Amino acid sequence: MMLRDFKTRWDKWTNAFRLRSLTRQVANASTKTGAGTAVVFNASTRLGNLSLNAAYSLLISWGLRLEGWRVIHFVCQAGMSRCLLGSSQDDHTKAPPCQSCTALSTRMYAGGEVVGYHFQHDEALAGALQGLTTAELSSFEHDDLPLGALVLPSIRWRMRRHHLEDDEPTLALFREFIQSAHRTAVEFRSVLEREQPDLVLVFNGQMFPEAVVSYLARQGGIRTLTHETGYQPDTVYITAEDATARKIYLTEAERTLTPAQDRRLDEYLEQRFQGSFSMGGIQFWQEIKGLPPAVEGKLSYFERVVPIFTNVIFDTSQAHANRVYPHMFAWLDDTLELVRQHPETLFILRAHPDELRPNSRKQSRETVRGWVERTGADSLPNLVYIDSLEFVSSYDLIARASFVLAYNSSVALEAVMLGKPAVCAGWAWYAEYNIVTSPATPEDYRQAVRGLLSAGEAHLPEENRRLARSLVYYQNFRASLPFGHYLEPHAIRGYVRLLPFDVQQLSPQQDDAIQSILNGIRDQATVFTLPEEYYDN
Repeated sequence: MMLRDFKTRWDKWTNAFRLRSLTRQVANASTKTGAGTAVVFNASTRLGNLSLNAAYSLLISWGLRLEGWRVIHFVCQAGMSRCLLGSSQDDHTKAPPCQSCTALSTRMYAGGEVVGYHFQHDEALAGALQGLTTAELSSFEHDDLPLGALVLPSIRWRMRRHHLEDDEPTLALFREFIQSAHRTAVEFRSVLEREQPDLVLVFNGQMFPEAVVSYLARQGGIRTLTHETGYQPDTVYITAEDATARKIYLTEAERTLTPAQDRRLDEYLEQRFQGSFSMGGIQFWQEIKGLPPAVEGKLSYFERVVPIFTNVIFDTSQAHANRVYPHMFAWLDDTLELVRQHPETLFILRAHPDELRPNSRKQSRETVRGWVERTGADSLPNLVYIDSLEFVSSYDLIARASFVLAYNSSVALEAVMLGKPAVCAGWAWYAEYNIVTSPATPEDYRQAVRGLLSAGEAHLPEENRRLARSLVYYQNFRASLPFGHYLEPHAIRGYVRLLPFDVQQLSPQQDDAIQSILNGIRDQATVFTLPEEYYDN
């Protein structure tokens, strides 16, 4: 324990020292001017330590400054009464740790242009919010802003559930989030009016401070970019749309991989199929196992096997996924009826491994496990439930499957790569390529599943498998911009330290990611991508 505490303090001190050196270098090297004005904002990705997304934002801003951009850091300086990471679903009275957060902001943006804002209580707004239910708060509008809708994904994420309870902790936190969102909006409107920026760059775009900023910027016709962690370690995904939707766009030539791309993808998939991958600095699979003997023993008694793959109900992707069904559990309710109607088929319900992430405060409070207990689904002789904490290989399940059912997980895309048809009931970033069955209505979903169940051996066109491989390649190797050569792991999982480096490395002549970002800004790109030549060097 003492050694770990020392390592944590050492990493924090090291980051502070390196930040001081690097910010001075950037200030001295930023001699170009005239490229434009950019506002950079990320209030929901870190508190007192440097996270991956905070590091990406900082490194990008430095690269822009070196190329003549005027960068304005819009910074929360105790600007919210409750913020996303600094609040608690267990204690709504807990104030955020503003002192450590603002101290890090001071170090990160030293030598740069900062516009900070502070929270001010709005008595009239507070009165208008008082007494409203969660449903009424969700649709609340004020000052020409859909504040309730902008805050809703955040309160779901914070409470770790989709269905919000009308209890005081939820209602109080919802009200504070709305007031904090409004304060952010008031201050950011002033920035827009005063500075007239050419570009706005925000983290995620779904969390309420960034959602408000991106909403106002887009309303004003300002090009707005959002970013999230990429699909490869230490990479960032940047888009002019919603980063949490993760849409990508293939040209006709990109729909077919070259032999070199095929080999690169196969090497990646070999690791992934063994559970050896991480995202956002988190290794989801601590170990990976084959099918339990109890499941193996059941397989021979059924005509076919159909795995059902779920998602995390409060994940920010769900705001995009919930188009056919109002939420994932409504889809599971529909699917349960199909399970009952087809006793000849073994359905294996697989809870998402991140739903109850071990040793984490990010555990769902509305779970597939709870749904199974409530519905009695696991009492059916033709349904097997595999819990989130059981590290059973999803790929072993796919190998035994006739076809796959999923909500919006990437596992449906991986099933197609492995030659198995998939029905995806929620909208997913690959749905528009028609390589999985994407129903438009619940009835379409039921008919699609019944059709596959009655078809005997399900057939998947080779074109679907080939296109699925291209999409996975593009998302992992073209739309994931690398910054790992500037970063190393922090003692606290999920955080990073800056490596010592010469800031001239962030010039587009030396850094392919920065060059790709500048090209994307210049070319009005929707998704920012590396050139394929990056992997040839």
